[in-house]
Amino acid sequence: MSFLREGIDRVRVFPLPDGVAADGRSAAVSRTALVTWRSSHADRLHQVYADGRFAGATLDAQQRSLVIQAPSSFQSAVRIEVIAVEPQLAHVDFAAQLAGLAGDNGRVKLTLLRSQALPIGATINVYTDNGTGQIDYTEPVNAAPLAVWPCAQDKAGFGMAQFGTVDFGYDSAAAVGCGKGSFGRGQFGLNADTLEWISPELPLGHYRFGVKVTDTHGNVSLASETEPIAVVPPAAPAAGLDIVAFNPATNRLTLCISDPQ
Repeated sequence: MSFLREGIDRVRVFPLPDGVAADGRSAAVSRTALVTWRSSHADRLHQVYADGRFAGATLDAQQRSLVIQAPSSFQSAVRIEVIAVEPQLAHVDFAAQLAGLAGDNGRVKLTLLRSQALPIGATINVYTDNGTGQIDYTEPVNAAPLAVWPCAQDKAGFGMAQFGTVDFGYDSAAAVGCGKGSFGRGQFGLNADTLEWISPELPLGHYRFGVKVTDTHGNVSLASETEPIAVVPPAAPAAGLDIVAFNPATNRLTLCISDPQ
Protein backbone atom coordinates (compact mmCIF):
# COMPACT_ATOMS: atom_id res chain seq x y z
CA MET A 1 0.00 0.00 0.00
CA SER A 2 1.24 3.50 -0.85
CA PHE A 3 0.21 5.01 2.50
CA LEU A 4 0.14 3.96 6.16
CA ARG A 5 -2.57 4.56 8.75
CA GLU A 6 -0.98 2.61 11.60
CA GLY A 7 1.49 4.28 13.95
CA ILE A 8 -0.40 7.59 13.99
CA ASP A 9 -2.34 8.60 17.09
CA ARG A 10 -3.33 11.52 19.30
CA VAL A 11 -4.84 13.42 16.39
CA ARG A 12 -6.13 16.75 17.73
CA VAL A 13 -7.97 19.56 15.94
CA PHE A 14 -8.05 23.17 17.18
CA PRO A 15 -10.24 25.78 15.43
CA LEU A 16 -8.36 29.03 14.83
CA PRO A 17 -10.44 32.20 15.43
CA ASP A 18 -9.78 35.38 13.51
CA GLY A 19 -9.39 37.21 16.80
CA VAL A 20 -10.27 37.23 20.50
CA ALA A 21 -12.25 40.04 22.10
CA ALA A 22 -11.43 41.57 25.49
CA ASP A 23 -14.00 39.35 27.21
CA GLY A 24 -12.42 36.21 25.78
CA ARG A 25 -14.99 35.57 23.06
CA SER A 26 -13.81 34.72 19.60
CA ALA A 27 -14.34 37.58 17.16
CA ALA A 28 -14.98 35.33 14.18
CA VAL A 29 -14.15 31.90 12.88
CA SER A 30 -12.83 31.54 9.32
CA ARG A 31 -13.04 27.71 9.40
CA THR A 32 -9.27 27.32 9.58
CA ALA A 33 -8.07 24.67 11.99
CA LEU A 34 -4.76 23.46 13.40
CA VAL A 35 -4.36 19.67 13.20
CA THR A 36 -1.70 18.02 15.36
CA TRP A 37 -0.76 14.36 15.76
CA ARG A 38 1.88 11.92 16.96
CA SER A 39 3.53 9.55 14.49
CA SER A 40 6.14 6.80 14.57
CA HIS A 41 7.05 7.36 10.89
CA ALA A 42 10.22 9.44 11.06
CA ASP A 43 11.12 9.04 7.37
CA ARG A 44 7.73 9.87 5.82
CA LEU A 45 5.62 12.92 5.15
CA HIS A 46 2.02 13.15 6.32
CA GLN A 47 -1.26 14.07 4.63
CA VAL A 48 -4.44 15.34 6.27
CA TYR A 49 -7.95 14.56 4.98
CA ALA A 50 -11.12 16.35 6.09
CA ASP A 51 -14.37 14.47 5.50
CA GLY A 52 -12.54 12.26 3.01
CA ARG A 53 -11.07 15.16 1.02
CA PHE A 54 -7.37 15.94 0.67
CA ALA A 55 -6.71 19.01 2.87
CA GLY A 56 -2.92 19.32 2.79
CA ALA A 57 0.48 17.69 3.28
CA THR A 58 3.52 18.35 5.42
CA LEU A 59 6.80 19.62 3.98
CA ASP A 60 9.17 18.01 6.46
CA ALA A 61 9.43 14.49 7.90
CA GLN A 62 9.54 15.91 11.44
CA GLN A 63 6.45 18.09 11.01
CA ARG A 64 3.54 16.97 13.19
CA SER A 65 1.06 19.78 12.66
CA LEU A 66 -0.74 21.43 9.75
CA VAL A 67 -3.20 24.29 9.32
CA ILE A 68 -6.10 23.31 7.05
CA GLN A 69 -9.32 24.85 5.75
CA ALA A 70 -12.10 22.88 7.43
CA PRO A 71 -15.40 22.30 5.58
CA SER A 72 -18.65 23.68 6.98
CA SER A 73 -20.63 20.96 8.75
CA PHE A 74 -23.76 21.62 10.79
CA GLN A 75 -25.32 18.13 10.80
CA SER A 76 -22.35 16.01 11.89
CA ALA A 77 -18.80 16.40 13.09
CA VAL A 78 -16.01 16.81 10.53
CA ARG A 79 -13.93 13.65 10.21
CA ILE A 80 -10.17 14.30 10.22
CA GLU A 81 -7.67 11.59 9.24
CA VAL A 82 -3.88 11.68 9.03
CA ILE A 83 -1.86 9.21 6.94
CA ALA A 84 1.87 8.72 6.32
CA VAL A 85 3.21 8.63 2.75
CA GLU A 86 6.53 8.38 0.97
CA PRO A 87 7.99 11.86 0.27
CA GLN A 88 7.59 11.44 -3.50
CA LEU A 89 3.86 10.71 -3.03
CA ALA A 90 3.03 13.70 -0.83
CA HIS A 91 1.13 15.39 -3.67
CA VAL A 92 -0.96 12.29 -4.56
CA ASP A 93 -4.63 12.36 -3.51
CA PHE A 94 -5.54 9.03 -1.86
CA ALA A 95 -9.16 10.01 -1.10
CA ALA A 96 -10.60 7.26 -3.32
CA GLN A 97 -8.53 4.55 -1.62
CA LEU A 98 -9.35 5.84 1.86
CA ALA A 99 -13.06 5.85 1.06
CA GLY A 100 -12.93 2.11 0.46
CA LEU A 101 -11.08 1.43 3.71
CA ALA A 102 -12.91 3.59 6.20
CA GLY A 103 -16.50 3.66 7.34
CA ASP A 104 -17.26 7.36 6.86
CA ASN A 105 -20.49 8.45 8.55
CA GLY A 106 -21.05 4.90 9.79
CA ARG A 107 -21.17 3.43 6.29
CA VAL A 108 -18.78 1.28 4.24
CA LYS A 109 -18.31 1.65 0.48
CA LEU A 110 -17.10 -1.34 -1.53
CA THR A 111 -15.70 -0.71 -5.02
CA LEU A 112 -15.90 -3.81 -7.25
CA LEU A 113 -14.04 -4.29 -10.52
CA ARG A 114 -16.53 -5.18 -13.27
CA SER A 115 -14.37 -7.53 -15.29
CA GLN A 116 -15.32 -8.25 -18.90
CA ALA A 117 -14.83 -11.95 -18.07
CA LEU A 118 -18.06 -11.91 -16.04
CA PRO A 119 -20.99 -13.30 -18.06
CA ILE A 120 -24.15 -11.50 -19.08
CA GLY A 121 -26.88 -12.02 -16.50
CA ALA A 122 -24.41 -12.35 -13.61
CA THR A 123 -25.42 -10.88 -10.25
CA ILE A 124 -23.49 -9.95 -7.13
CA ASN A 125 -24.40 -10.47 -3.48
CA VAL A 126 -22.63 -8.88 -0.51
CA TYR A 127 -22.29 -10.60 2.87
CA THR A 128 -20.96 -9.39 6.22
CA ASP A 129 -19.81 -10.72 9.57
CA ASN A 130 -21.84 -8.09 11.49
CA GLY A 131 -18.73 -7.37 13.50
CA THR A 132 -18.29 -10.96 14.74
CA GLY A 133 -15.25 -11.87 12.64
CA GLN A 134 -17.03 -14.72 10.81
CA ILE A 135 -18.82 -13.78 7.57
CA ASP A 136 -22.36 -15.20 7.30
CA TYR A 137 -22.96 -16.43 3.73
CA THR A 138 -26.51 -17.56 4.37
CA GLU A 139 -28.13 -14.14 3.94
CA PRO A 140 -26.83 -11.23 1.81
CA VAL A 141 -26.96 -7.71 3.22
CA ASN A 142 -27.92 -6.07 -0.08
CA ALA A 143 -31.68 -5.70 -0.52
CA ALA A 144 -31.60 -7.19 -4.04
CA PRO A 145 -28.87 -8.84 -6.16
CA LEU A 146 -26.69 -6.32 -7.99
CA ALA A 147 -26.75 -6.80 -11.76
CA VAL A 148 -23.23 -6.86 -13.20
CA TRP A 149 -24.50 -5.92 -16.66
CA PRO A 150 -27.83 -4.05 -16.36
CA CYS A 151 -27.65 -3.48 -20.12
CA ALA A 152 -26.35 -6.13 -22.52
CA GLN A 153 -24.56 -3.47 -24.54
CA ASP A 154 -22.32 -2.69 -21.55
CA LYS A 155 -20.44 -5.89 -22.34
CA ALA A 156 -17.30 -5.42 -24.43
CA GLY A 157 -14.96 -7.63 -26.46
CA PHE A 158 -15.27 -9.67 -29.63
CA GLY A 159 -17.74 -12.51 -29.23
CA MET A 160 -18.51 -11.58 -25.62
CA ALA A 161 -21.69 -9.57 -26.19
CA GLN A 162 -24.86 -9.59 -28.32
CA PHE A 163 -23.29 -10.01 -31.75
CA GLY A 164 -24.95 -7.97 -34.48
CA THR A 165 -27.11 -5.86 -32.16
CA VAL A 166 -24.78 -2.86 -31.99
CA ASP A 167 -22.62 -0.76 -34.32
CA PHE A 168 -20.83 -2.38 -37.22
CA GLY A 169 -17.52 -3.89 -36.15
CA TYR A 170 -18.32 -3.75 -32.44
CA ASP A 171 -19.80 -6.17 -29.95
CA SER A 172 -20.49 -3.37 -27.48
CA ALA A 173 -21.96 0.10 -27.49
CA ALA A 174 -21.98 1.45 -23.93
CA ALA A 175 -18.82 -0.16 -22.51
CA VAL A 176 -16.50 2.17 -20.64
CA GLY A 177 -14.36 4.16 -23.07
CA CYS A 178 -10.74 5.25 -23.16
CA GLY A 179 -9.95 7.50 -20.21
CA LYS A 180 -13.40 7.02 -18.65
CA GLY A 181 -12.73 4.02 -16.43
CA SER A 182 -10.04 2.83 -14.02
CA PHE A 183 -7.02 2.98 -16.31
CA GLY A 184 -4.62 0.06 -16.06
CA ARG A 185 -6.99 -2.24 -14.18
CA GLY A 186 -8.87 -3.72 -17.14
CA GLN A 187 -8.03 -6.20 -19.85
CA PHE A 188 -5.58 -5.32 -22.59
CA GLY A 189 -7.02 -2.58 -24.77
CA LEU A 190 -9.89 -1.84 -22.39
CA ASN A 191 -10.21 0.36 -19.35
CA ALA A 192 -11.76 -1.18 -16.27
CA ASP A 193 -15.29 -0.42 -15.15
CA THR A 194 -16.31 -0.49 -11.50
CA LEU A 195 -19.42 -1.01 -9.40
CA GLU A 196 -19.97 0.58 -5.99
CA TRP A 197 -22.03 -0.67 -3.07
CA ILE A 198 -22.64 1.41 0.08
CA SER A 199 -23.77 -0.27 3.29
CA PRO A 200 -26.50 1.01 5.60
CA GLU A 201 -25.36 2.88 8.70
CA LEU A 202 -23.40 0.60 11.02
CA PRO A 203 -22.59 0.93 14.73
CA LEU A 204 -19.04 1.32 16.01
CA GLY A 205 -16.89 -1.75 15.31
CA HIS A 206 -14.75 -3.68 12.83
CA TYR A 207 -16.50 -5.39 9.92
CA ARG A 208 -15.51 -7.82 7.18
CA PHE A 209 -17.39 -8.24 3.91
CA GLY A 210 -17.54 -10.99 1.31
CA VAL A 211 -18.74 -10.83 -2.30
CA LYS A 212 -20.01 -13.71 -4.45
CA VAL A 213 -21.00 -13.72 -8.14
CA THR A 214 -23.88 -15.89 -9.43
CA ASP A 215 -24.44 -16.61 -13.13
CA THR A 216 -27.76 -17.24 -14.89
CA HIS A 217 -27.44 -21.01 -14.30
CA GLY A 218 -27.14 -20.59 -10.54
CA ASN A 219 -23.40 -21.27 -10.36
CA VAL A 220 -21.86 -19.35 -7.45
CA SER A 221 -18.26 -18.18 -7.39
CA LEU A 222 -15.84 -18.39 -4.51
CA ALA A 223 -16.03 -15.49 -2.09
CA SER A 224 -13.79 -12.45 -2.35
CA GLU A 225 -13.35 -11.07 1.16
CA THR A 226 -12.15 -7.78 2.61
CA GLU A 227 -9.82 -7.19 5.52
CA PRO A 228 -11.46 -5.86 8.71
CA ILE A 229 -12.78 -2.33 8.11
CA ALA A 230 -13.07 0.07 11.05
CA VAL A 231 -16.40 1.90 11.25
CA VAL A 232 -16.53 5.00 13.43
CA PRO A 233 -19.90 6.80 13.31
CA PRO A 234 -19.47 10.58 13.53
CA ALA A 235 -20.14 12.37 16.76
CA ALA A 236 -22.82 15.01 16.96
CA PRO A 237 -21.31 18.49 16.56
CA ALA A 238 -21.11 20.76 19.60
CA ALA A 239 -23.97 23.26 19.57
CA GLY A 240 -24.39 26.45 21.56
CA LEU A 241 -20.81 26.35 22.88
CA ASP A 242 -19.47 29.81 23.76
CA ILE A 243 -16.32 31.10 25.43
CA VAL A 244 -17.40 33.15 28.44
CA ALA A 245 -14.02 34.26 29.74
CA PHE A 246 -10.31 33.57 29.78
CA ASN A 247 -8.15 33.77 32.92
CA PRO A 248 -4.53 34.51 31.91
CA ALA A 249 -3.27 33.76 35.41
CA THR A 250 -4.46 30.17 35.30
CA ASN A 251 -4.48 29.85 31.49
CA ARG A 252 -8.04 28.55 31.71
CA LEU A 253 -11.08 29.09 29.51
CA THR A 254 -14.61 29.27 30.89
CA LEU A 255 -17.13 27.72 28.49
CA CYS A 256 -20.89 28.01 28.39
CA ILE A 257 -23.23 25.55 26.68
CA SER A 258 -26.54 27.13 25.76
CA ASP A 259 -29.69 25.50 24.40
CA PRO A 260 -29.57 25.83 20.57
CA GLN A 261 -33.38 25.94 20.58
